[in-house]
Amino acid sequence: MDFALILASISFLLAVVWGPLLIRILRRYNIGKRIRIDGPRGHMTKQGTPTMGGLMIVVPVLLITLALNVSNLLRRTESGRSILVPLGVMLAYAFIGALDDLAGVRGVRRGEGYTARQKMAWEIPLSLGIAVIMQLLPLQFAGQVGVPGVRRAVELGWAWVPMAALVIFGSANAVNLTDGLDGLAGTIVASAFVGYGVIALLQGQIYLVHFCFTVVGACFAFLWYNAYPAQMFMGDTGSLALGATLGTVALMTGQWLLLPVVALIPVAETVSVVLQVLYFQYTKRKYGQGRRLFKMSPLHNHFELLGWSETQVVQRFWLVGLLAVMAGVALALW
Repeated sequence: MDFALILASISFLLAVVWGPLLIRILRRYNIGKRIRIDGPRGHMTKQGTPTMGGLMIVVPVLLITLALNVSNLLRRTESGRSILVPLGVMLAYAFIGALDDLAGVRGVRRGEGYTARQKMAWEIPLSLGIAVIMQLLPLQFAGQVGVPGVRRAVELGWAWVPMAALVIFGSANAVNLTDGLDGLAGTIVASAFVGYGVIALLQGQIYLVHFCFTVVGACFAFLWYNAYPAQMFMGDTGSLALGATLGTVALMTGQWLLLPVVALIPVAETVSVVLQVLYFQYTKRKYGQGRRLFKMSPLHNHFELLGWSETQVVQRFWLVGLLAVMAGVALALW
């Protein structure tokens, strides 16, 4: 655990040092955030803020993880093969996110990037492919699920594959929906990785502990520049990559049933969007005019429109998220 904490510090320093350079590069190529005109008015001041800041997290995690595991990779050990899974997921989803961020900047659909269906067409096959690879390797808990109160993991066999794909896909997009306020996604995701890092430590998966805390350090460095008022946003490059990687780590610990607890805030954000859409469609069919269940979704926008300041929403959501992480770790010990 002591080495994992050192890795978090190294990751933080490596990421925070090149933050100003990344901001200058993003500004140089006009890779700035487009703000929804129907969103809270206070968000309009964020127009043009550099996005794709997720590179600040992905690059240090890639370099540190490869350097740390070069011997295991050359010797093709089990831990060497295993660490490539979350790392590969992070890179693959970061690539998809980067394409969407660039599409948004270049004016596709008036600056909104690719449609949800277009992104799903990439993400669903990718998630299924990742799940199949995890099953074939096999990883320690591939094909299994840990149930609180049950000592042994439950075997699911190949039925685990579609469930694992859903976890990766759902986690990626849940974090993506959470990324809407300065510092929100970074704090929530960092806390969740700490939780799963502790769970991996209890299981003796040391390589996974090191990876989780490397991500935590990089997230903290990103928050240095993303704290209100943000100097840059992570964009889909970061949110999709971090979300999918979090889901993958949950699967690798076998404790993916606890993901809705550990990642309570992203789950709540996603549920708010689903409920908003379903309620709008239902009321439109019944009354001829759609009505809203929330003032605006995702959920953080609803609380902003209720009168909470941006920093209040972020801090209060983080407090709830931190307590949820603690509850998740406690259930893993049960």
